[in-house]
Formats: sequence, structure tokens, C-alpha cells
Amino acid sequence: MAGGDHYFTSAPESDPGLRPFTVRLAGQTYELTTANGIFSPERVDTGTRVLLDHVPSAPPGGDLLDLGCGWGPLALTLALESPHATVWAVDVNNRALDVVRLNARTLGLTNINAALPGDVPDSVRFTTIWSNPPIRVGKNELHNLLEQWMPRLEPGSDAWLVVQRNLGSDSLHRWMQTTFASSLTVTRAATSKGYRVLRARRRAEAAPDD
Repeated sequence: MAGGDHYFTSAPESDPGLRPFTVRLAGQTYELTTANGIFSPERVDTGTRVLLDHVPSAPPGGDLLDLGCGWGPLALTLALESPHATVWAVDVNNRALDVVRLNARTLGLTNINAALPGDVPDSVRFTTIWSNPPIRVGKNELHNLLEQWMPRLEPGSDAWLVVQRNLGSDSLHRWMQTTFASSLTVTRAATSKGYRVLRARRRAEAAPDD
């Protein structure tokens, strides 16, 4: 990315380069907008597509989370599939959040909140979490991220994560099993195209992780 930007840069310095692109989401083809300085700007990346191919239908209501939303393929899918739910599209990249908002307006979606992590009220609990997490931020940052958000799953609800096998999916699986042993059941739901889909279910009577 130009100017040394990464997709996890909070304020990319590169020219936004807003431009149209065509994408298929929730079984339909749409003309949306993308930009420079965000993750996988031209397409639904392989990991996200694998996740979309293996997650069950989104819950019809409640608060749904796309953690590390980029331009919004997961958040937009959640909002399209569950118009009565509230979808939180969370990212540290302000430009990505702007693009999500623009694409939500294009699709006529009023149920998406594109927000920085600190702008999601502490009281919100999620009936599902979908995430292609930012593995390249480093192990410590990734672990901190999951320790922040996984405990916010509603009891009996699932988080679905996709992680590239050669970027540590199996070690992340083991870490989650250990770290959240008292509250989450973590299983491998699918393997496809070099990616693992991990399912983390919060137990109905989960003990606090902290």
C-alpha cells in the first residue's frame, strides 16, 4: 500500500482513490465502492469467502459483530441477511469505516454501525461474531483483540473466525481453547483453500473469563 500504509493503519495517508467495483454478497451482485489503504480492496478475499461459505445463516435479531471489517463484506452480508438485527462493523482503520458507511448507504442499509473499537458501548453483547481477524498485527495484539471481544458473546452464541493455516490457525485454536477454557468450546468447523474456520461457542452457563 502506498505511503507505508497497512490495512490496520488507523488513518491511512495514501490517496483514498475511491472507485467502483462489482461484488457478489448474500446471493446478489452489487456495485459498491472501494478505496486505497484498506484490506483486500478489489474483492472478497479468499479467507472471507471461505468463512461466508461455511457459516450458518446469521441470527435474525440482536447485535451482530464483524470484527476487523475492512470495506465490509461480512458486515454487509450480516445486514442484508438480518435486516432486523443491529450490525457492528468494527475496525481501527477510519477509511475502512468510511467505506463501510458509504456501501451501507448504497445498499439502503440502516442497520449497520461502523465504529472504532472504543466506540462500541461496553453493555453491548453479541448474538454472533464473524471475523477474518488481522493476523498480521502480531500474536500479542491478536490475542489482546480476542480477549477483548470473545467474552462479549451472548451465552449459547457462536463466534466464527477464519485463519490461514500457514499463519498459525492451529496454534490460535489451541490458545483459544486454553485461554477461554471456562467459557468457550472451540472447534474446527471447516478446512478449505488453505484456511481453517474456527467456531467458538459460549457456554450457556459460562463462567467469567476474567
